[in-house]
Amino acid sequence: MWREAKLAFTDSVASLNCSVIPVHPWLYGVGQQTENGAYLSPVNAINYLADKLAGTGGAADIVIMMVSGQTHDSFMASLNKLVDVFPCPAFTQVRRLAQSAAQLAAEKMQIPAKYSQSLPAAIPLSVPTSRTALAAAAVKKAQQEAADIADLTALKKLMGDFKQQRESLISGIANGLTELQGKSARAWVFTASGDLPSTLLELVKGIPLQSSVYTAAMMLVGDNLDGIKGMIHDIEPDTGA
Repeated sequence: MWREAKLAFTDSVASLNCSVIPVHPWLYGVGQQTENGAYLSPVNAINYLADKLAGTGGAADIVIMMVSGQTHDSFMASLNKLVDVFPCPAFTQVRRLAQSAAQLAAEKMQIPAKYSQSLPAAIPLSVPTSRTALAAAAVKKAQQEAADIADLTALKKLMGDFKQQRESLISGIANGLTELQGKSARAWVFTASGDLPSTLLELVKGIPLQSSVYTAAMMLVGDNLDGIKGMIHDIEPDTGA
């Protein structure tokens, strides 16, 4: 069943294995490409996901998260909040593509800048081979420094520094989880479990925001998606939260 829900992590979050199927306006053969941009309605997005399920058969857990908007700004606002809470590659890629499309559209309207003879700003030079060489040099230096440690006092100091770094790391992880749990986003979700033919019938019923022109969705398919269902919180009609 389709419904609008609040997405937020809880202490009960668990790892899971599943198939991930994204759909968005820039997916080849799905969205409508025009001179003014790429567009995709919720109906066409869900039909694409339904076609993927139709060739599967059997039974499975299904979770779909979707954001949509009638304008690029409203779409990006919803997408940004969702990425803050659930920064999966499927949604972060869509955000980059949408931002690039908006930037390209803006650049087309700008007057080209005059040719500049000045040098570009200095930036760190980093290529895979140089990074490998630098890493090897750092390891060699660390080995030499470790070999130079001869007295127990220096060893105790290193152990103390390591303990402090470890405690700081653990504290940072805990604070990161607390900060993450304080974030939430609203999205349209669909959840179902069991026979896939029955799921397909429900999936295409009551698709929300059918007049929208920007849509991004991600479908998860697995044997048990309780770990992700735990972050879906139904919105009470009277709260408006």
